[in-house]
Amino acid sequence: MELVVGASEATMKSLLGKLGGLLAQEYTLIRGVRRDIQYITDELSSMQAFLRDLSSAPDGQDSRMKDWMKQIRDIAYDCEDCIDNFAHRLPDDSFSDVRCSFIALRINEILSWWPRRAIASNIADLKVRAQQIAERRSRYGVNNPSNANGSSSGARAATYDIAEHQLASRQLIGMKDPVGLMTDMESLEKWVNKPDAGRAVLSIVGFGGVGKTTIATALYRKVSNIFDCRAFVTVSQNYDQDAVLKSMLNQVMPQDRGHEQHGTGIENLEEKNLAAQIRSRLKRTVPLTRVYSLQGNYRSSETKQIRPETMDHDQLVEELKRRLTEKRYLLLIDDIWSAKTWESIRICLPENNKGSRIIVTTRFQAVGATCSQRDGIDLLHTVDFLNVDDSKRLFDQSVSESRSNRHGEKVEDQVPEEIWKICGGLPLAIVTIAGLVACNPSKSEVCKSLFPAVDRLTLDGVSRILDCCYNDLPGDLKTCTLYLSIFPKGWKISRKRLTRRWIAEGFVSEKQGLTEEEVAETYFNQLMRRKIIRPVEHCSDGKVKTFQVHDMVLEYIVSKSSEENFITVVGGHWMMPAPRNKVRRLSMQSSGSKHGTSTKGINLCQVRSLTVFGGLNQLPFRSFNNGIIQVLDLEGWKGLKEKHLNDICKMLVLKYLSLRQTEIAKIPSNIGKLEYLETLDIRETNVGELPRSVGQLKRISSILGGNKNPQKGLRLPQEKGKDPRKSMLPQEKRKDGMKALRVLSGIEIVGESTAVAGLHQLTGLRKLAIYKLSIQKDGDTFKELRSSIEYLCSCGLQILAINDESSDFINSLDSMSSPPIYLIALELSGKLERPPQWISKLHSLNKLTLSVTVLRTDSLELLRTLSSLFSLTFSLSAAKQDQEIEDILEKNKAQSDGEIFIPFGFPSLKLLRLFTPLVPKMGFSENAMPALEIIEMRFEAFEGLLGIDTLEKLQEVHLRVNDQTDEITELLVEDLKNNSNGLKVIVDHIVTA
Repeated sequence: MELVVGASEATMKSLLGKLGGLLAQEYTLIRGVRRDIQYITDELSSMQAFLRDLSSAPDGQDSRMKDWMKQIRDIAYDCEDCIDNFAHRLPDDSFSDVRCSFIALRINEILSWWPRRAIASNIADLKVRAQQIAERRSRYGVNNPSNANGSSSGARAATYDIAEHQLASRQLIGMKDPVGLMTDMESLEKWVNKPDAGRAVLSIVGFGGVGKTTIATALYRKVSNIFDCRAFVTVSQNYDQDAVLKSMLNQVMPQDRGHEQHGTGIENLEEKNLAAQIRSRLKRTVPLTRVYSLQGNYRSSETKQIRPETMDHDQLVEELKRRLTEKRYLLLIDDIWSAKTWESIRICLPENNKGSRIIVTTRFQAVGATCSQRDGIDLLHTVDFLNVDDSKRLFDQSVSESRSNRHGEKVEDQVPEEIWKICGGLPLAIVTIAGLVACNPSKSEVCKSLFPAVDRLTLDGVSRILDCCYNDLPGDLKTCTLYLSIFPKGWKISRKRLTRRWIAEGFVSEKQGLTEEEVAETYFNQLMRRKIIRPVEHCSDGKVKTFQVHDMVLEYIVSKSSEENFITVVGGHWMMPAPRNKVRRLSMQSSGSKHGTSTKGINLCQVRSLTVFGGLNQLPFRSFNNGIIQVLDLEGWKGLKEKHLNDICKMLVLKYLSLRQTEIAKIPSNIGKLEYLETLDIRETNVGELPRSVGQLKRISSILGGNKNPQKGLRLPQEKGKDPRKSMLPQEKRKDGMKALRVLSGIEIVGESTAVAGLHQLTGLRKLAIYKLSIQKDGDTFKELRSSIEYLCSCGLQILAINDESSDFINSLDSMSSPPIYLIALELSGKLERPPQWISKLHSLNKLTLSVTVLRTDSLELLRTLSSLFSLTFSLSAAKQDQEIEDILEKNKAQSDGEIFIPFGFPSLKLLRLFTPLVPKMGFSENAMPALEIIEMRFEAFEGLLGIDTLEKLQEVHLRVNDQTDEITELLVEDLKNNSNGLKVIVDHIVTA
């Protein structure tokens, strides 16, 4: 069935709740309106029951049913718009509790007469529309849905049990060779490594979904470490050339790599000399010429001043050529649609004799031939469909991945025989069908009856397979799937960003004892299992960090979303026609055509959700109805000005506000008017302090601020004129305590703070991340912070991260009266002398990050019994007082006799990371870390790894080395790479300015 049952049901659930709330207000409605609202409520409740029956009906509903469905959806949206637009202007029931309530109510009735009159008029109109929709159904013969016993999709949708999918296995995303293409990969790798000095182009050509990008990406990752710099960009049909050039330039410039996960780099001159001083004091055997920070974050003053976002076209071309001319570069340009597009990009890239390589993917043979037209230098490679054996192997592998349970075991359900044959050897179709039958095996027989086996699949066949998979989704998952059309083609989508937005849009609600966040996680896991989305990056805790949607799958979703008027995309790659209906959710994307990003002629007064991508110059703020917007996502929009914030603070029903990576420097105090706000994301902005009015946000659940690199935090609002020893959070916070707050991330506590004591009030907090901490050890703030953290841990705090610059606070945590048993993630950065002894009692801990100053054998002994520990990281966050760090590391050196011994234990550890200028010699004992899959190290020098041959499940070793390292380290790295016995050792030389 192609109707958006899930989208309509989600809208209906939200609306019925608001209608009930409006009916509960005793004094605010004009006489007669209550009866109209009750009528609409009853009518829409019946329609919702109809929709629920529709979701379990067999596929193939006629056009009349679809059209009637759209009418239900539209009136539901209009009812919700009406309520949101006027309800906040009506008085609440608090007047019934005050003295002289009769007089107060009469005054307020007079003052609110106009909004009450307007809502009465609108409600009357909506009642008439509801009556007409009900009558139209019978007039045009829209019959009740019939439930057929053989309806597998209906049965699936009706019996979907969310609880069975609430936990997904924690997995790492490793490098996988494309199935059935080993010979191709070997020949392409030889071509890349040819001794030709000139620039050469590889064109990979093939049918959509055949695996061009998969091959190109695998090749790009495999050979990238032999190039000086590299970049990966997606072009597509309607591309923005300047956006592509900016992306290239950002990637080829020296930059921070991995700082979001791996801690802080050393940025000033004193700190750059730290490792050299350490080496001198510890008398290391590795001669270092120059040691920088663990991150490779070595930006010259020239680099810091260059901002591609502010450059025009000519400046971009000039700077790109200057950066690439003297370097051996590798570029992957994905999805080129025309020879003209290739020519416009080619002239921006310098010819040199450094052995540079450009990899191009395209669906068209003629375009590929144009890109690789020099015989003997360039290469044109055509990707064919898989043969029978490889098709079956890919299908079995995909089904196995989808059926993994939380412990990584395989569920031994019977796999339908030869279902993969209907895919004609097309990898995209094989993987998609595998996801379907893994979640719903009974669907395989339906698919086999609908699609005869073919030798080659056509575009129409792909669409029919996607239809089959989409129609099998339960209603809620259909809604969440269509929501993916908001994001541009090729975009790396953040899992957390998506799930927070699902919640704000009302697509996710508490269910079967699970919170909204947990339900959203189960929906995401289901989309992963069904292969609708594919992971790109993992977090260190094993959860997916970012993901992508395959181009052909996204094209299908965008088409379906546009058909149902669910998402309206302006600009971007799809060249969608201007909408004829009301726009509810708007995604504005940069485009090569100025006309493509224009909203001229589009009615924007019903927009409830606005998302901006790319370098748009301006937004039509005046065209929006501030009274109904619930989601505003302006992440990365450089056109945001302070004046726009005043308009934003008038969006009184706003639930989700993201200003991340914008250039704003201050949040206005009237943000306190946004009483429905749930998520405030101001990370990587210039905002240094929250206004005191933020304490009025009673529904706020996530406050995200600061910047991990450099370590810049967000100061909590201070209460002026109060003694810090007696004060706490502002009055508004003391009253309600922001009980809904679950995430407080990126804050800064420096000196004496009046806000710290108020942290006690945040009893619902589940994550606390302090990016910068610098307080006096003998001060009241020190004691209050210790007390607050201990109390919050007892209340259920699950994630705690503290970057302690100089206050010795993290060393005091060892004396907590009881262990924080609810913690699942802990990060302690700074001059930590030893891990807290209570860490060994944290049986739920799955992610642990500690300062490298505690990297000793005895520390590993303390940690080895942690049965749930998934990832372990040692990193160096250097402080200005170098002497103390030297003393700690010197003590470590003396205690370890020059070698770190990893003992037996760590039964669940899959990821081990070391980010430090100097990695000491490390040895693995037998049966140490039996589940370890990936080792990641970032360093300037290291002394070697011993015993890795005992790690049976180890798959990859990632080494990121600064390009100015010494010869001995290079020899040790090369030796590890050459004697890996089949182990993937990936060496990435971080290029400095």
